[in-house]
Amino acid sequence: MIITKHRYNINIVEVDMDNHRYRTIIYLFALIVMTVALFTIYTSFPVGPGNEKSNDLITEINVSSSVVITESQQLMGTIVTIEIVGPKTNAEASINSAFKEIDRIEKLMTTYDSNSEIGILNVDGQVDNVSDDLINVIEQSIYYGNISDGAFDVTIKPILDLWKTKIIAGKYPSGQEINETLSLVNYSNITVENKTIYFNADGMSITVDGIAKGYAVDQAVKVLKNNGYTNGFVNAGGDGMYFGTRPDGYNWKVGLRNPENKSESIVVMEISDMAVATSGNYERYFNESARLSHISDPRTGYSSQSLLSATIIAGSAMEADTLATTVFVLGPDKGLELIENIQDTECILITPENEILTSSGFETYLSNV
Repeated sequence: MIITKHRYNINIVEVDMDNHRYRTIIYLFALIVMTVALFTIYTSFPVGPGNEKSNDLITEINVSSSVVITESQQLMGTIVTIEIVGPKTNAEASINSAFKEIDRIEKLMTTYDSNSEIGILNVDGQVDNVSDDLINVIEQSIYYGNISDGAFDVTIKPILDLWKTKIIAGKYPSGQEINETLSLVNYSNITVENKTIYFNADGMSITVDGIAKGYAVDQAVKVLKNNGYTNGFVNAGGDGMYFGTRPDGYNWKVGLRNPENKSESIVVMEISDMAVATSGNYERYFNESARLSHISDPRTGYSSQSLLSATIIAGSAMEADTLATTVFVLGPDKGLELIENIQDTECILITPENEILTSSGFETYLSNV
C-alpha cells in the first residue's frame, strides 16, 4: 500500500520511456542516418481535434517495409487513438476499417438516436432482429450485474436522467423521487430471447456507456489483427487494448498521469495482450458546488464517492471497461474482493484520502522505468 499526498487524475496515457537526453541522442542519430539514405523518416502533425472526426496522420516512421502509424478520430464521445506496427501496404486501410467498426457499434448502441437498437428498445420496450453485437453486450451486462450484486446495472438510465433534469433546473431530486425512480432500475427485468430483447416492466430504459466502449475497442482490435497487424493498440478515452509489442520489441508502457505535472506518471504499467480501463475523475461533477460524481450507484440512486478512480487490467477491453465502473461503485473493500476472485485481472484504486490500493497481482505489471 502506497500513501500519496496528491489527488491524482486517472487519465491513461501511453508512456514514453525515454528521457529528454536520450531522445536528443536518437534525433541526432536519425539525422545522420537520413544523410546516408539508409532510412527515411516522415512526420506530419494533426490538426487539433474539434467536434468533427479527424483522420489526420500523426506520425509515420518508415523503416524498410514496416511502419508505425498513429491516427485519431472523435468517436463514442471521446478521442479514439489507433497505433499499429507492421507492413505499410495496408496500414491506412486497416486503421480506417477499425475506425469504421467503432462507428458502426456506436450507431447501434447510442442513446441519442431513437432509431438505434438501444433507442428503439428504450422507446418501445422491445427491439427485434437485434444484432449479435447488442445481444453480446446485454448478456455480458447481465453477467456483470450478477457477479457484482447489482453494482453494475445498465438499467440505471432513469436515475441518470432524473439527476440531469433536476440539476439543470438548479435543484436536487428528493428522496421520494429517487426511490420511485429506482423501481425502474433492475437488470434482471431485461430478457434476451432469440433475436429479441425486451423489458419486463414499463418505463425502463438502458445505457450501455459503461461497457460498449470497451466492446468497440475489442472489435476494432479484431479488425486490425484480421488485416495482419499483431502489434499495436486501440485507446478510446482511457479504455485501451494493447496487443503485441512496441516497435522496439518491449511491452507497451501505460501510465496514470499526474495532473500537477503532466509530463510525469505516478504509476507505469507494462502491458501486452491485455486491456487497461479506468473509471472516475474527481474533476467531473454535475455542477461545481454540488461536487457530485458522474458515476451513480444503481442500488441507491446516489453518486459513488468512495473512490477517486478505479483502473483495471483485464484480458479484454470490454471486461476492463465494465469492471472499472463496477469497482468504482463498489468501493475499495468490496471492489478489491471482487477483483481478487476474477482470474487474470488486477486493479489499482485511488481513494479520496489519496491512498493507492492495488490487487495482489498488480505488481507483476509494474514497470521499472
